[in-house]
Amino acid sequence: MEVRPPLTLSSFILFEERRRARAAGEKGDFCALLASIQSACKIISRAVHRAGVDELHGALEHVNIQGEVVKRLDVLSNDTLIHFLCNSGQLCVATSEETEDIIRPPDYLTGEFVVTFDPLDGSSNIDAGVNVGTIFGIYRRISDSGPDGRQPGNIQDALQPPKNLIAAGYTMYGASTILVLATEQGVNGFTLDTGIGEFIMTHPEIKLPTRGKTYSINEGNSASWDKSTTEFIAYCKSEDESKKCYSLRYIGTMVGDVHRTLCYGGIFMYPADARAKNGKLRLLYECGPMGYIVEKAGGRATTGKMQIRDIQPVELHERAPIFLGSKLDVEQVEAIYAKNS
Repeated sequence: MEVRPPLTLSSFILFEERRRARAAGEKGDFCALLASIQSACKIISRAVHRAGVDELHGALEHVNIQGEVVKRLDVLSNDTLIHFLCNSGQLCVATSEETEDIIRPPDYLTGEFVVTFDPLDGSSNIDAGVNVGTIFGIYRRISDSGPDGRQPGNIQDALQPPKNLIAAGYTMYGASTILVLATEQGVNGFTLDTGIGEFIMTHPEIKLPTRGKTYSINEGNSASWDKSTTEFIAYCKSEDESKKCYSLRYIGTMVGDVHRTLCYGGIFMYPADARAKNGKLRLLYECGPMGYIVEKAGGRATTGKMQIRDIQPVELHERAPIFLGSKLDVEQVEAIYAKNS
């Protein structure tokens, strides 16, 4: 039996870059951009796993643009990603959940790609040792890069609908560090081998089951849910000759809950409710990239009334309700919303 060496993320990205249809005039080095992201994620992974030893737990004395208390690891993660992206030579603009405005690299390092990211999703749980993660989405710039290719980008480069994404991914920091990357060719997962400092492919060609057996939602908000969400959750809990009741699985960090859904099927939900009429999760940093990943794995992502991919953002920190996961489960949510409207 032939024994093949493990496929690293770096070699996978090079292979994908060669396989990508290189249209005439295509600009930018996608490999270099992803190399900068994975380098940043390795540093964040080390910081997360050493947070207690290096005294990185706890909050700072200010809040971010979202009105949320900022943790020490939030700042470290955000600064690390900004540093690597701005110095990659491939970034047009970036935007982060932790910053109010767009992030531009120096003019001489301006490139062709736009990156939106949540540097540390679930950081409110970090002191309890719960899985946290980094989420990112990658677009091509839509503004003119100029004759020298160094024209600075603008806010419109960041305000693109998720259907314009060319790649998205997340890195989950838990018992192991797993980076899941979605491109037009599909979804693959890589686990960090700390012995050699490389991400090794461990979850090739991830595909979601068409229907799952679990649902993931914060039931503490049930008193504020709308009629359609309440009706779907009642369906999940029901049991008859044709179906068994679904199991509730809820970690409380989007990365952890979506990763489990991606591996085993089911549905993740953070709907709008009476207290958060536009939902809670951010379109550019969470809903858009995660929706793209799930779709490329054969699933579906919706607000209940429209697909996440079709939302045109109008501001950087716009929020959206979201239901994502196995195709038939999400379609059932959409059918209930259509009936009730």
